[in-house]
Amino acid sequence: METERLIMRRWREADRRPFAELNADPEVMEHFPAPLTREQSDAMVDRIESAFDEHGYGLWALEVRATGEFVGFTGLAWQTFEARFTPALEVGWRLARSAWGRGYASEAARAAIGYGFGPAGQDEIVSMTAVVNLRSRAVMERLGMTRDPADDFDHPRVPAGSPIRPHVLYRLSRDAWR
Repeated sequence: METERLIMRRWREADRRPFAELNADPEVMEHFPAPLTREQSDAMVDRIESAFDEHGYGLWALEVRATGEFVGFTGLAWQTFEARFTPALEVGWRLARSAWGRGYASEAARAAIGYGFGPAGQDEIVSMTAVVNLRSRAVMERLGMTRDPADDFDHPRVPAGSPIRPHVLYRLSRDAWR
């Protein structure tokens, strides 16, 4: 898929090194339990590619059209961990710091949501993040997603007592999508 400024595509072998670098960046990974090692990052790419093979969509690698630079991912992922709202299709993103503040996450997420409500045929898409992740919450709100505090939850894959365990859940229905 392409947006005005981005190419959203399947992953290439050449994406692994810059993806590992952004996953090792403590600032990028501030709202995750820990930065990833190269091996963990490569395993994530393998899982992402397997999801594409299974569903026909997933977390697309993001490339800046003007420069060809790989800047992270945005896309759709099935969340199946134990929670009252799962299984659920989530729109998510992770971008290198060099790509922050440019509107890339919102631009690519709009395209991913369009795919989710179009070819993927979903009626609802969610997004979630740590309560303290104000940047991602702002993207969710720009996308027209809404939050009901009754949906907030403690993420079961984040250690108890961690300041990033409390999560917010945002939702978007096909009917509300514009």
